[in-house]
Amino acid sequence: MRRIFLFSIISILALPATAQKKQVTVEDVWQRYAFYAPTTGGIRSMNDGEHFTALSRTSEGPALQKFSYKTGELVSTLTSAKAIQAATGKQLMFDKYQFGPNEERVLLGSETEGIYRHSSQSYFYIYNLKTQSLDSLLTDGKQRLADFSPTENKVAYVFENRMHIQDLDNNNQTVSFGTGEEDAYIAGAVDWVYEEEFSFHKGFHWSPEGNYIAYYQFDEREVPKFSMDVYGQELYPQQQVFKYPKAGEVNSKVSIHIYDVQNNKDWEVQIPESYEYIPRIKWTQEDDELVVFSMNRLQNKLTLWEVEIEDEELEVEKLYEETAEAYLEIHDNLRFLEDGSFIWTSETDGFNHIYHIDDDGEVKRQITSGKWEVTEFYGIDEDSKTLYYQAAEESPLRRAVYSISLKGKDKKKLSPKKGWNSADFSDGFTYFINRFSNAATPTQQSLRNNQGELVRKMVTNDRVKGRLEGYELSDKEFFSFTTSEGTNLNGWMIKPTNFNPQKEYPLLMFVYGGPGSQTVEDRYDAFNGMWYQVLAAKGYVVVSVDNRGTGARGRDFRTKTYQQLGKYETQDQIEAAKYLGNMNFIDSSRIGIWGWSYGGYMSSLALFKGNEVFKTAIAVAPVTNWRFYDNIYTERYMRTPQENAEGYDQNSPINFVDQLEGNYLLVHGTGDDNVHVQNTMRMISALVNANKQFDLFLYPDKAHGISGGNTRLHLYQKMTDFLEENL
Repeated sequence: MRRIFLFSIISILALPATAQKKQVTVEDVWQRYAFYAPTTGGIRSMNDGEHFTALSRTSEGPALQKFSYKTGELVSTLTSAKAIQAATGKQLMFDKYQFGPNEERVLLGSETEGIYRHSSQSYFYIYNLKTQSLDSLLTDGKQRLADFSPTENKVAYVFENRMHIQDLDNNNQTVSFGTGEEDAYIAGAVDWVYEEEFSFHKGFHWSPEGNYIAYYQFDEREVPKFSMDVYGQELYPQQQVFKYPKAGEVNSKVSIHIYDVQNNKDWEVQIPESYEYIPRIKWTQEDDELVVFSMNRLQNKLTLWEVEIEDEELEVEKLYEETAEAYLEIHDNLRFLEDGSFIWTSETDGFNHIYHIDDDGEVKRQITSGKWEVTEFYGIDEDSKTLYYQAAEESPLRRAVYSISLKGKDKKKLSPKKGWNSADFSDGFTYFINRFSNAATPTQQSLRNNQGELVRKMVTNDRVKGRLEGYELSDKEFFSFTTSEGTNLNGWMIKPTNFNPQKEYPLLMFVYGGPGSQTVEDRYDAFNGMWYQVLAAKGYVVVSVDNRGTGARGRDFRTKTYQQLGKYETQDQIEAAKYLGNMNFIDSSRIGIWGWSYGGYMSSLALFKGNEVFKTAIAVAPVTNWRFYDNIYTERYMRTPQENAEGYDQNSPINFVDQLEGNYLLVHGTGDDNVHVQNTMRMISALVNANKQFDLFLYPDKAHGISGGNTRLHLYQKMTDFLEENL
């Protein structure tokens, strides 16, 4: 027998209903952004750890301002567009910045434009705060990834797929190195699939003393190209063409090089074992020691190689190795200590925890332990031997900030409120900015010291809370239930406004469900969460359930879906729908499901494979066949199509269109460089061939996020109308 446990009921607003209260509209959410809870962003600690800087917008243009952590007060305006124009005559509307090593010079980027999800290019300038002089990087176009040397007045950057260093103290003399050629070679940046799936785009790093630069070199000549039509506003469309390795296809050949800045010498790191990927590189605290991560194509073996520069030669030795039965996720939790040992996170014991590893790669100590996950590592204060991290120790639904000693003792919770907490520490770990919210509370920010004591409130969002009081909103209830296979799953539920337990209501389920993800979280959601209030006012029950494969519940729960993406996730969503459909207040003949990206993949599969349960589905930007998606992501969880053809075919929605019996809305942006519109086009062909009726909407030139102008408003109104007509 399946059971339900209501372990927490969180009211978004515990307010008496009155006739004066308004109901949330789609326009409130996606046009007026009425429930958005703004926070102070873009804060960067200064070297002293007592001050931070922020880029402010003024009526006279951008200004770079210095603030006190302790008081929050403005200390000074370091520079501004107005000041630069007065000093140099140059009108510079900068939109990004980075300080030099002694904070006397600042690198300013202007006219920044995005390339892919993370990458961008800008015109970069160097402004001397003392002399008020301005220099520019000497190229005929925009540069990428400009970065000061940590010790000298030099700037490294990427231009035309090559590395460059400009010496500010030597008449701006510039040297270039690495091999660069469009659609062939990249030095210092990364290719599309590395940027998207390994989540970084800067492909070079200065050594601690600035004597060397370690950089990526990509040879992408054999990587297949993908092309997208860009319709624009001109008479003829254009095509965007870029390298995109789909599952089973050829990757870039990647190597790591070390450039000797003083002697103009370039070494290639020779890794002793074969590898497919180099997902990270990182310098130790020594100027002549680099660590290179190598990984096999199956992504279940990760090796850390220590590269030492000795007598103008490179010595490469294995430092540490980790393997997994399924796959390993890449993280940025490596910190080297002065003695050569390092901090590392691993799920070796089944849950992600912090380890202290010695300089020979042997585990000195497991610092954290328990059947819960460390979800983010903030760093270590070597002076006090104290580590700071975020964890889901209280519940997979929540996050808290902790400190613990290097010896694994004196653990302390630093965030006092129960819900979703994150931290942004100052240099030296004197202070941290605690960002907090829960389902009932719009995001707040406070400044706390490293003992967790409140220094000052920063952002309370009282105005947003006051605005919410004017609306009639439903509670958000967290629950769990046990499936027929004995698996406990977490979920949340929003019931209709003026809920009557004697009535029956249609049910809409929201799903994402991808590896390591979560939708069941105790935190504020000003957008989708408030759209669900629109639906609640129209008489819908809205529910989300985290299926097997999702995060914060340990390695085995997450990797259950290995080589069979979609199988267990769909089973769990169908079971959840059946379980909910047995509730007295749910109309089991009117159950729908919707999702975006992986969630669109899931909603499609659920409608097709669960046609006896689901009446309606909306799929936004869905993967419809894993053979169409990129290889790093897909092969991590599925292996290659050549090795696991059955896993691909048995769980790709495109192969189950003949089982469609309900209402299906398919939505995609034609400019999606991530989940290509090819997925939807092939789904259309399959549906037509199966003589299945469906609804379709395409957003011309819109990317995976389908946004800009009135786009989101239009999309959510369309989905609302579709649900009212079909559910």
